[in-house]
Amino acid sequence: MAFFKKPFFMSKLSVALVFGGRSTEHEISKLSAQSIIEKIDRSKYDISLIKIDLDSQWWLLATDDLHDEVNAQRIHIEKEDQQSVCKDAKGNVLLTIDVYFPILHGIYGEDGTIQGLFRMLDVAFVGCDVLASAACMDKDFTKRLLRDANIPIAPYLVATPTHAPSYQEAKKSLGDTLFLKPANMGSSVGVSKVSDEKTYQQKLAEGLQLDKKVLIEKEIIGRELECAVLGNEHPKASIPGEIVMNSDFYDFESKYVDANASSTVIPADLPEGVSTQLREMALSAFQALDCEGLARVDFFMTEDKELMINEVNTMPGFTKISMYPKMWEASGINYAELIDILIELALERRDRQQALKIFAKEVSK
Repeated sequence: MAFFKKPFFMSKLSVALVFGGRSTEHEISKLSAQSIIEKIDRSKYDISLIKIDLDSQWWLLATDDLHDEVNAQRIHIEKEDQQSVCKDAKGNVLLTIDVYFPILHGIYGEDGTIQGLFRMLDVAFVGCDVLASAACMDKDFTKRLLRDANIPIAPYLVATPTHAPSYQEAKKSLGDTLFLKPANMGSSVGVSKVSDEKTYQQKLAEGLQLDKKVLIEKEIIGRELECAVLGNEHPKASIPGEIVMNSDFYDFESKYVDANASSTVIPADLPEGVSTQLREMALSAFQALDCEGLARVDFFMTEDKELMINEVNTMPGFTKISMYPKMWEASGINYAELIDILIELALERRDRQQALKIFAKEVSK
């Protein structure tokens, strides 16, 4: 089933795949980048690989080998003659770039920071814009915006260094078993399950070392479901998938280290009415959060088939076995076609943005 018209380009586009980054998900970003390199249609795109290292330095790779740092050049990007250009340390232009594809997960990658850089350069880039990226990265603000849009969420409290609910207060409000999550960490980094005061205090302190806010969430007994969303002003929702847990909960180890900790089922075994409701909720959340390009919306479903949104991820894993591309494959869009659509959406948004009247330009006329 085709959801979008395939883009047609008169000549090759120059696409810069930006990967790595400063977050704890640096290595996951490399895995996502490797999958894109293997699947992208080279007849349509000239691909450049830009690595951001853990010290925030930018490197242009000479080959498709993500580990080849010997031949890499230190670079910076800027706007010159209405084009985005990549320059070496001496200011020489190495290449021009039509579209940036930031396959960066976690902080400094999907939290609005690099999106702000691309917006300042007025260039096309894949994924959500600044506001949506920042709002979805902060789980507290995600929940506030969804709640304001009357979209169900899991009950929660927030702890900060200056104000943290006691275990008794949290227990009274949310129940005996609690989940603690740093508000701005991805890949379930720092997530803890607690059911006693000593562990609560310990894990809360650890969480506040990772972030200035920690969410304290009610345990939801039920199934973990996901839905992929794709589009700008008229987004589409994929067939839903399910994470089946073989461990206590879906933490970083379950996602990336222990292959036996979980499995995925696509499509999820759901009644037609529930599947439709989930997809509609995913689209409502995508639009309420002002998302564009792509997002993966994660759900809980209770035994009574009540759906509530857990998180919204604006740059989900993009490996060959990641849920986002697999859900679209099950919906009729293969990996290479998905890349085409994301690039088309980036160009579409850039063109729409450039058509807006900008105050500074109007004044100068």
